[in-house]
Amino acid sequence: MTETKSSWAEMTRVFGRIGCLSFGGPAAQIALMQDELVDRHKWISQEGFLRAISLCMLLPGPEAMQLATYVGWKMRGVWGGVLAGTLFVIPGALVIFALAALYLAFGTMPITQAILLGIQCSVVAILIQALKKMVGRILAGPVALGLAVLAFLALYIFQIPFPIVILLAGLVGAFAMRPKQESKSSAGRWAWSPIFITAALWALPFAVFAALGADFLWQISAVFSQLAVMTFGGAYAVLSYLSQIAVQDAGWVSADQMIDALGLAETTPGPLILVTQFVGVLAGNSVGGWGLAIAAGFTVLWVTFVPCFLWIFAFAQHLEWLTHQPRLAAALKGVSAAVVGVIAQLALWFVLNILFGRTAPGSIPDFAALNFWAVAGIAVACLLVFWRKWAVVWVVPVMGVLGAISFVGLT
Repeated sequence: MTETKSSWAEMTRVFGRIGCLSFGGPAAQIALMQDELVDRHKWISQEGFLRAISLCMLLPGPEAMQLATYVGWKMRGVWGGVLAGTLFVIPGALVIFALAALYLAFGTMPITQAILLGIQCSVVAILIQALKKMVGRILAGPVALGLAVLAFLALYIFQIPFPIVILLAGLVGAFAMRPKQESKSSAGRWAWSPIFITAALWALPFAVFAALGADFLWQISAVFSQLAVMTFGGAYAVLSYLSQIAVQDAGWVSADQMIDALGLAETTPGPLILVTQFVGVLAGNSVGGWGLAIAAGFTVLWVTFVPCFLWIFAFAQHLEWLTHQPRLAAALKGVSAAVVGVIAQLALWFVLNILFGRTAPGSIPDFAALNFWAVAGIAVACLLVFWRKWAVVWVVPVMGVLGAISFVGLT
């Protein structure tokens, strides 16, 4: 199992540093780990690192966090994986708790609303950038393009549930995009002990909340556990599903709060899926105040990231077999193509809510309600992202400052 060992103290220092500096999304986070784990410390070979990236791309959940977990597992087994994965998440989670507290305390102030409008405008530019990158990389061929269009229509026009869209896209991809050659490699042995323990830990909140009669927290566990299983295509894709549940169905948060959550999560280290923690805190506060908000935030963290450890501990032994399965790879190509349509639907939903206020899916916006300040803000954010080529970690706070300046100028 082990390629290179190091002391626990050294691992804690290095993986803690990665967790604190992991801004900018999975590409930047993987580049940071390449520098720290492969080039500088040589804790894993270049070939092993690239194969591990392939494995993490196959699994649901944040690939960068799972990549750190995998390297920790290679070095020190299960506890090494727990250490590396946990340190990747903790800094961002602490920042999210702080941001959520500030948001709940000051979010309704006029100047705060102006700052948040600037951040919301940056979210639109970021989503357009993500779409642009994915279209060029993923939509190669008529099948992929068709899946993207159908996913968009299914979600925005027909409001078909997100899991069904992803499942159907995977089935179509498996059979319509399948390579001709099948791999003859065999799967490795299953390490059942860590699998059972991690699965039991994932199920623990359900048993506790059922025994306590904590219906809201049980519901939170169920919703965000579903998200953990369906997290193919990154946090942007999952936000579409979360919006269906938390905004449209349960009414835990508003559309504006959902957009604010994504914008603020973009400024934190760690995986972007931490946006779910922010939403969980807001949902808990809306139902039962601060105590329930904190409990909901920790619950979301638990049911979001414990499955990530489960996937690594279950499938890391089978890396060679998994990364050489053409039918599985084709299914994931189908899912990736559909995710482009999912993110397009999410971007449109965000744009309409920012520009016109709350707008139902499929409805025609009221142009008399157009927010011209939002139009200007989106234009500025797009200039920063596409013309000036600014990194996300700078675009979001700068747009927030510009929002504050516009408020001061108007008053």
